[in-house]
Amino acid sequence: MALTTPKSERVHISLFGRTNAGKSSLLNRLVGQDVAIVSATPGTTTDPVQKSVEINGLGAAIYIDTPGLDDSTTLGGERMARTAKSLDSTDIAVVLFTDAESKSEYSIIDECRVREIPVIAVVAQIDRLDNPSAIAQDIELRTRLKPVLVSSATDEGIDSLLAKIVATGKSEDRLITEGFCKAGDKVLLVMPQDKAAPKGRLIQPQVQTIRELLDRGCIPICCTPERMAEALAALGKSPDLIITDSQAFEQVYSLKPEDSVLTSFSILFARYKGDITLFTEGVKALKTITEESRILIAEACTHTPQNEDIGRVKLPRILRKRFGEGLHIDIVGGMDYPEDLSEYDLVIHCGACMFNRRHVLSRIERARKQGVAITNYGVILAALSGILDRVKVE
Repeated sequence: MALTTPKSERVHISLFGRTNAGKSSLLNRLVGQDVAIVSATPGTTTDPVQKSVEINGLGAAIYIDTPGLDDSTTLGGERMARTAKSLDSTDIAVVLFTDAESKSEYSIIDECRVREIPVIAVVAQIDRLDNPSAIAQDIELRTRLKPVLVSSATDEGIDSLLAKIVATGKSEDRLITEGFCKAGDKVLLVMPQDKAAPKGRLIQPQVQTIRELLDRGCIPICCTPERMAEALAALGKSPDLIITDSQAFEQVYSLKPEDSVLTSFSILFARYKGDITLFTEGVKALKTITEESRILIAEACTHTPQNEDIGRVKLPRILRKRFGEGLHIDIVGGMDYPEDLSEYDLVIHCGACMFNRRHVLSRIERARKQGVAITNYGVILAALSGILDRVKVE
């Protein structure tokens, strides 16, 4: 079991700016280590550099140093695309200026505002600038953001920037099981053992959910679907809540006591990471799906597919059995996700335990803007099993 906070649960803080604006130097000062190469050579940062940290007052976070906004090297176009893609998972954008005239920094700020990403403006390398205060005033007039003045060489302004990051990143803690159970409730977790998980390990959604139930004062009881009947008999009374893997819905529902509430890990994470209302609305697209339709299945994981992989094997098999073998299904994993979704009649996303909430919401918003229905593994499997109206989703 991991002893550190998963990347998906960390606040993602991205550093943006032109080539040689001092992003890598600032990253090194913020984390207190030389994690990014610092050089005057343009294009030194070729890919986003990430460093997981614990920030006093904020908690688990990850800094992301992105390639320069004006990268004109041979691979500059590809690097710029990766920089833009970093916005998908950015919770806080730190935008570095060394003057007030460049358009690229303002463009990033404008895009962040469209996406409702909090922005911190920074005037960097103030030890080298003639009049950093005048630059800051001009930036503030244009953006209504009061920049922090920083020098990575002298450490001036570093503490002020950290304080602003903490103040910007503080938010109410979200709970995976909010509204599903309370302290003292008995919760039965029915967990098929995923062959994709390393031997001796539980998959991340199971680990996170069990830990939260313990923290909330609930009484979690775990079993596999094959031992569910025995677990229920051992309990002596109906559990208040049953959480299972979406692929075991039908088997678990057939054994569920009438007075127990049933949901799935995927549905819980759909609420926790995404927009469960939109996912539930999206499943209505099944009414218009035909053998000629086109469906996209999007996974956050990039694991090697197993024989009975839910996203790559089981779900396509169920869909083709329902709508016809000719149904066209595309499958993407990890960071791959089409910019243009218009060719699809439905997008089906996994529970996204590997992504932070911002990343999932950016994918949902892309589908919504293009008028494409989007749903989630847990929701669609409940619908295809005919039990969606008997499963708790909100």
